[in-house]
Amino acid sequence: MLEYGQMSADQKLSELGYTLPELPAPGGNYLSAKVVGNLVFLAGVISIDEHGVMTGIVGQDRTIEDAYAAARRCALTQLAVLKQALGSLDRIRQIVSVSGYVNTISGFADSPRVINGASDLLVAVFGESGRHVRAALGVAALPRNAMVELQMTVEI
Repeated sequence: MLEYGQMSADQKLSELGYTLPELPAPGGNYLSAKVVGNLVFLAGVISIDEHGVMTGIVGQDRTIEDAYAAARRCALTQLAVLKQALGSLDRIRQIVSVSGYVNTISGFADSPRVINGASDLLVAVFGESGRHVRAALGVAALPRNAMVELQMTVEI
């Protein structure tokens, strides 16, 4: 919800040098977004860029920096889902929660640093309204060997 003189989320994304990606089709029999009251629950999205799925295992063949960028791409995809579902990102009151999953080697302890890629972007775009509760988990595998998967809940 914009206050007088405040930049829109689309303007902020543009100022930061980001554009929202094209949305991939859901990979199964589910919704990408579901509005329940004043909350929007978002299905998980995997790390995809203009070249396809950002794959790999963090700590084995991919770095924390690679995965940070993959988490940021997940956040951009979630914003594209929200824009499609809501018509405008400016309907978002706040980001409530983010659950991030990182495809890692056993014992990898830096999943929070990876998911900061999503959290940092959300705060850069929405300011204090972008601050959220969060889980950042290392997992043994993700769909299509993606580096990162991100699930979110937002208030409208």
